[in-house]
Amino acid sequence: MSSIAISKSAAASLPASAVSQTDEPLILDATTLQSNLNRQPFIIGHNLANHPLFTLSRLIELSTSLPEDCVAYNSGDVSLSQGLYRGPRNGLSIEETLRQIEECRSWMVLKFVEKDPEYKELLDECLDQIGKTAGPIATPMMKREGFVFISSPGSITPLHVDPEYNFLLQIRGRKIVNIIDPADRSVLSESDLERYYTAPSGEFVLGFEERFRERARVFELEPGRGLHFPVTAPHWVENGSQVSISFSITFETPFCERRKTLYALNSRLRKLGVRNPISIGRSNTIDNVKYFGLRALSRAKRLLTKP
Repeated sequence: MSSIAISKSAAASLPASAVSQTDEPLILDATTLQSNLNRQPFIIGHNLANHPLFTLSRLIELSTSLPEDCVAYNSGDVSLSQGLYRGPRNGLSIEETLRQIEECRSWMVLKFVEKDPEYKELLDECLDQIGKTAGPIATPMMKREGFVFISSPGSITPLHVDPEYNFLLQIRGRKIVNIIDPADRSVLSESDLERYYTAPSGEFVLGFEERFRERARVFELEPGRGLHFPVTAPHWVENGSQVSISFSITFETPFCERRKTLYALNSRLRKLGVRNPISIGRSNTIDNVKYFGLRALSRAKRLLTKP
């Protein structure tokens, strides 16, 4: 297991070329970003720790303006195997949970915060900076979405995977992120990915095993630090001794849609009796045949069924 310790300095552990005085929201190193985006996790810096959009009063205001289905919360006392959004309710309202977050042992996420114009402006500013620095590997950026996580001291985010490119920016408090290589098939198998991409939203649960701790890289986040999560990298989070607020900025590229399509196709082949479909990524030629062949069939079907 490797560990990255985060120092108190906002510039510590970042490449020297990334450390500069800037009015931009993020502190990025172009070489690190271009070399590692969607390949492995890496630390970035940011200048959002004191941003007014992340005060508790502003987050309460945001929580009341978002549609009800954009706010999820539960007890923070959950097992690592429980799955995301599956913890027991805490018996409090959304506003009560936020006002009592220091002592109510809870975990909350405000989803799709870009519905609020101020948060959308900040999200776009951050993602535009990433896109400009990363270049073609991060374009075109689709499904730009933002999430704010607010959690009590000691709360747990269970093991799970996410379908998009993600940068988690720590605003307040500290947390430990345990993240596993998305290519580690001893943790996340091909059949797991097929189930993930074809299951109804929120239904897939990757059960935690103690051996996963030895497979994970460990990152400690504090205000001014951010972490990149590659697509479908299994991870779990353990909050520190203070309230934690984090801003997750996410996007997809054509890679994400292609990957989902290929795993859904392999799932279908398995159901049709193909015991071991060729793994995604093993052969780019075979992946292309599958992907473009399926798209051609879909277009032909639409044309043939037009009235």
